[in-house]
Amino acid sequence: MEEKKISRFKVTFNNREKEPPKRDFLLEKKRLIIVSGILSLILTMVIMITLPMTVLSFSGLIVYSSVVSLVIFLFVLLFRYFSILYLAYFYNTKYTVQSVYGYYPFVSIIVPVYNEGIVLKDSIDSLLELEYPNYEIIIVNDGSTDNTKEVAETLVGYRKGRNTLVKVSLISKPNGGKSRALNAGIQYSKADFVLCMDGDTTLSTETLKLGVRYFTDPSVGAVAGNVKVLNRRKWLTDLQSLEYVEGLNLARSAQGFLRMVNIIPGPIGIFRKKAIIDAGYYASDTFAEDADLTLKILAKGWKISYEPNAIAYTEAPVKLHQLLKQRYRWTRGILQAIRKHKNYLLNPTLNFNNTLVMWSMFYEALIWPAMNIFANLFFIIIALIYGMSNLVFFWWVGIASLDMMAALYCIAAEKEELRLVPYALFYRLVFILLIDITKAMATIEEFIGIQMNWGKLERVGLSAGSK
Repeated sequence: MEEKKISRFKVTFNNREKEPPKRDFLLEKKRLIIVSGILSLILTMVIMITLPMTVLSFSGLIVYSSVVSLVIFLFVLLFRYFSILYLAYFYNTKYTVQSVYGYYPFVSIIVPVYNEGIVLKDSIDSLLELEYPNYEIIIVNDGSTDNTKEVAETLVGYRKGRNTLVKVSLISKPNGGKSRALNAGIQYSKADFVLCMDGDTTLSTETLKLGVRYFTDPSVGAVAGNVKVLNRRKWLTDLQSLEYVEGLNLARSAQGFLRMVNIIPGPIGIFRKKAIIDAGYYASDTFAEDADLTLKILAKGWKISYEPNAIAYTEAPVKLHQLLKQRYRWTRGILQAIRKHKNYLLNPTLNFNNTLVMWSMFYEALIWPAMNIFANLFFIIIALIYGMSNLVFFWWVGIASLDMMAALYCIAAEKEELRLVPYALFYRLVFILLIDITKAMATIEEFIGIQMNWGKLERVGLSAGSK
């Protein structure tokens, strides 16, 4: 098949965020007063019932508060594990019998790039191998300072894909950040559906075919994909591989059952374009534009599903300081998104589903890291003071057993590498504890208001087959 050429022309984009609709503040205040009154009445009754049975002494307060804190932590831990496993199991069970094919709407794949010259060709080559007959690729060069533009220009034109000729276009614009680059590609697109990804990402061949089938339901506004680590075989990247499978994708499976995914990952998200327009496009006022857009889409009443076989392979940090810097940025970005949408956090009468999503994000970003750090410090201090080091060992065995169980389930469900399971032995008490300490530091600095830079992971360039 001959490759056709594409003409070059200038386009002006509007990158302003859409103004939010006007709100009825009087009605919201009335609802808030009613909800607050009911909660206050319940708390008052609890205090009146339990106060006569309370023995007031300083030592008793310390002992009982410690015991209560420990029991609450264990209860929350078990509830979190088994509720996620329960919902994920039913989602995967539903997924195995779900089959919707023959739906192939036109899709624009938006690829924002900034200094991705090393990996851009591999990313575009993977897109040309998609098992899908009706799509185009739009590369948005966001003012790169390396050879990204030159590499992209060699890829422009009608390229031979697996099933058809695929139009590859290039938009070159001054540097304005990922959100504005994505908005430029979305506005340029004439399709009703867009796939947004990262410039360093490669996709599995069935990503589009399996992802767009959810849009046969008109209430679905977006579909989150499954992100996997590409550069494995190192202890730090293997731990991240397990984290993506157990800590992130397991939760998305549970959220997918409710069609309330709380963060559409940047490397792979498929959107109904109308949902993005309703939400006011991507915004650049947080360091987590993907979380911000997800919350805006949910707030507009759209459902968000999860497709486990729409897989995006991405490079993970190979050095500890790179990993901690990445998680620092993720945490601050999520906190910024939560603060931006705090009305839904405080007032469930606005959108109850969005309130549930907001509280789950608040718990994972703020409450759980603090609880995990406190519990570990508590056991270490008790062991040192009272000489009960065997309790620490049994604590580690209990947590490791839960993680081993979750890891085995996730590895089996996703047909992942079995060699990742042994990492679960120190996944929670070493790797996750370190991440939680980073989250705690990021939280403190976010509320203090310390400035931070976006940062960028240095790529080495790998193919999906080299993992």
